[in-house]
Amino acid sequence: MPRQERAKQFMPFDALKGLHQALQMKEYEHERTQKGDIDEETIEKMTKILSNLTKNDKIKVKYYYDGHYFEVTGSGKVLLAENALLIEGKQIYLDDIMDIDLLK
Repeated sequence: MPRQERAKQFMPFDALKGLHQALQMKEYEHERTQKGDIDEETIEKMTKILSNLTKNDKIKVKYYYDGHYFEVTGSGKVLLAENALLIEGKQIYLDDIMDIDLLK
């Protein structure tokens, strides 16, 4: 038997298929938090940035989704009909946005 074939029999394998994914899902669920409140200054800042947003502006958005906080950076577009912000192909509802920063 060639050396490569012999080595294959000792390669690690996942004896309990799906266990790793199940543990990751449990950890994800365990780390969920409640959505925090936004202060008035932050609301004013976000309103100003969103109302003056142009096509070439780069923004960093912190948003809340499914019990977790996420950040995304890129060019954004306000979708008034959906009450959302489209950034890097991801639609984020305005109610879920926690903070926005305009990048230079």
